[in-house]
Order: sequence, then C-alpha cells, then structure tokens
Amino acid sequence: MPLKITVIGTGYLGATHAAAMAELGFEVLGLDVVPEKIEMLQRGEVPMYEPGLEELLRRHVAGIEGSTGRLRFTTSYEEAGAFGDVHFVCVNTPQKHGEYACDMSYVDRAFDALAPHLTRPTLVVGKSTVPVGSAARLAERLAAAAPAGADAELAWNPEFLREGFAVEDTLHPDRIVAGVAGERAEELLREVYATPIAEGSPFIVMDYPTAELVKTSANSFLATKISFINAMAEVCEAADGDVAKLAEAIGHDERIGKKFLRAGIGFGGGCLPKDLRAFMARAGELGADQALTFLREIDSINMRRRGHMVELTRDAVGGGFLGKRVAVLGATFKPDSDDVRDSPALNVAGQIHLQGGQVTVYDPKGMENARRLFPTLAYADSALEAVRGADVVLHLTEWREFRELDPAVLGEVVAERRILDGRNALDPQLWRKAGWTYRALGRPRA
Repeated sequence: MPLKITVIGTGYLGATHAAAMAELGFEVLGLDVVPEKIEMLQRGEVPMYEPGLEELLRRHVAGIEGSTGRLRFTTSYEEAGAFGDVHFVCVNTPQKHGEYACDMSYVDRAFDALAPHLTRPTLVVGKSTVPVGSAARLAERLAAAAPAGADAELAWNPEFLREGFAVEDTLHPDRIVAGVAGERAEELLREVYATPIAEGSPFIVMDYPTAELVKTSANSFLATKISFINAMAEVCEAADGDVAKLAEAIGHDERIGKKFLRAGIGFGGGCLPKDLRAFMARAGELGADQALTFLREIDSINMRRRGHMVELTRDAVGGGFLGKRVAVLGATFKPDSDDVRDSPALNVAGQIHLQGGQVTVYDPKGMENARRLFPTLAYADSALEAVRGADVVLHLTEWREFRELDPAVLGEVVAERRILDGRNALDPQLWRKAGWTYRALGRPRA
C-alpha cells in the first residue's frame, strides 16, 4: 500500500513540502494550529509569495476543480496520527529573544502533540533546522510518549530550500540528507524520495548529529563566502580597487567558484542570520566555541555593510538627510520572494528615515509585509513613482525588474540623477550614459 504522508506546520517550508509530496504521487495531509492558515490553503492560496507554489498547490488540493485531490489540510493531531505513515515536522525554529540560541519550543510542542496519536509503526521526520543533539533527544521523547513505543522512529532530513526556487529544490533536490538510527527509517525515506533519487539526486545516509550539522555548516560556509567578498569590498574602497573585477578573477579558480561573490549590502532573511548565531551558541554549549569564533566576524562584516550603505547615501546627498528625498528600490531580503525578515534593504531604509530622510520604498512583491514591519516609511506603487523627486536612488534588492529599468525615463522625474547600487547588479555604463552619477559598493571607479 502506498505511503501516506503528513506535514506538520504549513509555513514556507511545510506548504512547499506538502504540495511537492502530492506532486510526487502521495496522499498528503497538512496540519497547522492556525485555522486561518488552513482555510487559506484549502482554497488553494498560499500565505507567502513563492514562484510556482500556488499553481502546484492548486493542482492537488482536494475540492478544487481539476485537482488530483491528493492534498488535504487539518488542525487535528489525532487525524494526522491516524492518517500518516510518515510525518514530516516542518515548524519554525526562530532565534530566542535576547539570545543567539535557537528557540526549540515549536518543535517540542509539535512532537508532544503528535506522539500520543502514534499507535502503530511510523516514522517521524524532522526537517526543521535545529541545534546538533536535538534529534537524539527528540527520538527518546518520541519513543517514551508514543503508544507505539520504539516503533515510532525518528529520522532527520534537513531542508535546503532557496527562497525563489523552493518548488524546484523540493522536487529536484541537489542532495537528500538522511540522518537515521536504523534500516527501516532509511528504507522509508528512500521510498518517499524514490522519484528524485531515480533522477540522480544523491541520497546521503548518516547519523543524527551529522545530519543536523549539514544544514548549519552549509549556511555558515555560504555566509562566510558572502562576507568574505564584502570584506574585500571594504579593502577595495580603501585601495581604490574594483571588487567586481576582483570577484571575476578569483571566481575563475574552480576551488573558489563564481557564485555568491557579488559584493553588496549583505545577507538577511529568516534563516541565514539566525542559523549562524544559533550555531555559535550551540558550539559554546558543547565546549567547542573556539572552533566558530570566526563566525562572529562574519556576522559583524554582514551587519557593517548596512551602516556603510547609509554613510554612502549621506555622502551622496551632501552630508545630511534632513530635507532630502531618498528612493529605495527593494524591500525584500532577496528577489523572487515577499520575505522582509531581517532585510538589509529595509534596515537601510529605516536607518535613513530615523536620521531625517524622506524615504519612499518600492518592491515588486514585498510591499504588504514591508508596510507591516515599517509603517512609518512611505511606499510607492511603482519604481517610477518611488524615484519621483528623489535626491538619490538606492538599488537594494536585485529584482530583475530593477535591472531592466530605463535610466533615461527615471532621470526625467528625479531631482538629482544619483544612484547607489547596493547589489552591484546594474550596468554602470548604461546609467552613466543617461547622465547619472553611479556608485557601487567596493567600486570607487566603477
């Protein structure tokens, strides 16, 4: 009999995973404790912007005309326990307030709520990003609380989703990591992921702690690479070098590679910053804090970029923000997303506003979330309206829409043709040809 799958938590990760499992042919039941979220998903609507996700969801949600009906949603742990053979836990693990450490309360509550309803052999699969050592603790907790006892097994299967590419990353993962304690768990995960494995996705089996470390290690390496090139941008500015040319040259070294070597205002979002800090906190708890002290500097470099962008903007408008109009293109932490959590773009906009600047923001998808987070900023319905009357324009999120803007058209409505490229994604020659003063981070002469 085909496996039945539940997905506990239907946020960004869970909603994507549930829809993808239905696409792979499984009967899926998604669970969330927020009724409003469940009602939205039952209508085939998603609570966030992610390219292709709503279309995928509507292809499978029961009750929608033309759907396969393989995907349903509930708020009942009892129903989920009775339904599922494999339960994926996809709840949030935010940073604790006032601390670097990870808040495990949502994961713990999900396990505690599910366990009493596991009356037969089953597999619970953690996908949330957790501190190393959590899986072993949760496996014991699960076996003790579930009526099935030791037959309620645990596996750890970390997610590697990139916002903007989540559907592709779930259906065609570049690797599948399986942290297991027994053969049965491995067999069930191989069955779940049979299609991507057959397509060539590597299936890597390991123990719990190594599986937990894979995600935090990957994020730490990525953050290090981004902050490295941003540190080089600081040196380039001091030495009158060009970080874009530097990145191009070192990127040809196959040991280094070209990806994530574009200097800018740094990384943000709901994952990378908090995962980096939680990793440092957990290393300290394990007595291995010296191994990760370099991550503090990585974090520091990243946060420093935002302040540097503010200072460049101040210089561009003559040394002070009072009475100056600043247009900010971008609110989300990255393109192809509506996620504004810890967004460098909004952070810069907010700092300038607090220092007296008249800031107007435009973003293709993040306006509603930005307004909720920074209601005191002004918002425009288009890039053209955002820059109207501006003394300086800041390009802070590398949306394709912004790369395709016509500098001549924008130049007709601004007060001054000044642009600061916080993402090194625009064509300097194109903007200069249209009469703009162009400046980019790490590129004094660009």
